[in-house]
Amino acid sequence: MANNRFENVKDQGRETAASAGQTFQEAKGAAKEGASQLGQQARDAASSAAGTAKEYASKAGDKAEDAMHSVGQGMSSLAGTIREGVPHSGMLGSAAGTVAEQLEAGGRYLREHDLGDVGEELTAVVRRHPIPAVLCVFGIGFLLGGALRR
Repeated sequence: MANNRFENVKDQGRETAASAGQTFQEAKGAAKEGASQLGQQARDAASSAAGTAKEYASKAGDKAEDAMHSVGQGMSSLAGTIREGVPHSGMLGSAAGTVAEQLEAGGRYLREHDLGDVGEELTAVVRRHPIPAVLCVFGIGFLLGGALRR
């Protein structure tokens, strides 16, 4: 009888162990599935955020290019105004003509080129003339700092 009881307890122990093992395997599978779903959701969220950031960057670039072209148009218009408002002869006329030509050339450049072109040319100028470029940046920073303090 004790032997029979021992066998029953032993069988129950085996069944419990098997049930516990099965439960563990099910929990492990559920955890893997949950982690996989969570990973997929994270990838989807990152992809969506990257797409949104790319869209905003594109819009900002478009607006910057529009502003650059608008500045170019304004420079050309100012060149025309200078040409009309000053005498065409004498030292003042010569200086005003040179300023108007330079404004016109700058305005035309800004209207005809995009930000990529401007960035490439600016990089080339800085590489050719690093010290004056650094001095210009410091000067601009100094002027902006003074203007912002007021």
